[in-house]
Amino acid sequence: MTSARAYYNVSCVITNPSSRENGVISAYPAQMSYSPGDSISFRCSTDLARFSVEVTLEGAESEVVWSLSDCAGRLQSVPVDAASRGCQWEEVFTVPTTGAWRSGFYLVTMRGSGSGADDVAHSFFVLRPAKPGSPVLLVLSTNTYNAYNDWGGPCLYTGGVRVSFERPLAAGFLVKPEPAPRIASVSDEIDRDALRFRRWAEQNGLSPWSGAAGWYNWERPFIRWAEAAGFSLDVATNADLEFHPEVLDDHRLVVSVGHDEYWSWGMRDSLEGFIAGGGNAAFFSGNDLCWQIRFENGDRAMLSYKYQFRDDPVFGTSDQHLLTSLWCDHLIGRPENRLTGVSAARGGYVRIGLGVPRGSGGYTVWRPEHWAFEGTELRYGDLLGGQSMVVGYEADGCEFVLENGLPVPTHADGTPDSFTILATSPAHLWSSDELPSRYAGEPGDLENTAERLFGHLTGETMARVSHGNAVMGSYTAGGTVFTTGCTDWAYGLAARDALVTRVTANVLDRLSK
Repeated sequence: MTSARAYYNVSCVITNPSSRENGVISAYPAQMSYSPGDSISFRCSTDLARFSVEVTLEGAESEVVWSLSDCAGRLQSVPVDAASRGCQWEEVFTVPTTGAWRSGFYLVTMRGSGSGADDVAHSFFVLRPAKPGSPVLLVLSTNTYNAYNDWGGPCLYTGGVRVSFERPLAAGFLVKPEPAPRIASVSDEIDRDALRFRRWAEQNGLSPWSGAAGWYNWERPFIRWAEAAGFSLDVATNADLEFHPEVLDDHRLVVSVGHDEYWSWGMRDSLEGFIAGGGNAAFFSGNDLCWQIRFENGDRAMLSYKYQFRDDPVFGTSDQHLLTSLWCDHLIGRPENRLTGVSAARGGYVRIGLGVPRGSGGYTVWRPEHWAFEGTELRYGDLLGGQSMVVGYEADGCEFVLENGLPVPTHADGTPDSFTILATSPAHLWSSDELPSRYAGEPGDLENTAERLFGHLTGETMARVSHGNAVMGSYTAGGTVFTTGCTDWAYGLAARDALVTRVTANVLDRLSK
């Protein structure tokens, strides 16, 4: 979610290859998603005379599938509005694929002849399945990548309202040096201004926003664990759900991992139709469907006015349901709970800033008899994921009451009737007086959420959403939907946390059949 001015206080600097030291390479694909057999066009700018290209299919055992040893470089100018309108560069190289290439995430590495960090750059593309190779479809959170991408100008957190996919991703979204810290704290020292990750990123020449989004943080470890555990995955992008909904055909389970914050109306229609028809979904992710976006120029850019929603051209019109505000905004009337079972409005932050800064990092288990916990030997009140701190950064929950000592949804917030709460962990939306000190006096997420959700801001409406939780749960309505209600679940897989891996395997096993 992140407050209007956010907690990084990053100035907007246009990243222009021609203004940096010699050797920098920047590139992006003409589009993010292709079918096997397509040729992938890359738009590239560099002052290097020659460079090499390597394409790697990422997985448990990453595989180099194509390379180009000698590519002629070309320096291309960066428009002042590159962040919102794209770079509009010409093609520099093309990656040919065949029908034998499988669906997946393909990392593209470009190298000059030097050894410096500026002599290496990364981009990517996705091959969506032409026909299912797996019953499981992983949908990458590429809209969230774009929302936080500060290459070439402002992102949605530094004043932008329109962000283009036709530009490179800033350093850190695809690759980070190890050991890379998490944006959530894993120590008990309170980071009041939430600066740990930002300082590390700046020291390593990375975007400070790369802790909140990107392939590297969550989807990469998920795919590596899943393939090593024997699960095959097809891969698609967020935009594919709207522009290529056929990617859902013949799959049994759609999976979201990490931070899946920005969804369009068409994306929701596609996935909700899939579930109503008997398909299953698993959200190993948090802050899901927090903001509505609209795609522009096909899938070349996305629009999100967020806190400036009154400036959105659809505000006050017959198309107001498409308003780029919170999905739970009373003006939209389609809270994310209806799909995921949970919402950021009933969750918040965990172990970052003053969002439950010393939380356990794990879930308290309420219903250990549920099929998701089979084989774990977990019992009522046990802690799940605390060893690997899986409850961190941002979390989603639902309104609930206790009945016979167990949490039960009220369903007043749109949570489906059959939703069962399996485990919880406290989370909290920052209020204005809990924001980092440089934003003292400005509206916080707590105030904004209360006003958008209920239509007015009072002490009572703030109190209703102040004490949130990460809520793990499941419901069935046609198909079955499972959610962890937190962004950092995949860190438990990377750490080989035995309980986290068993729950994940249980969900994939049951819902992919």
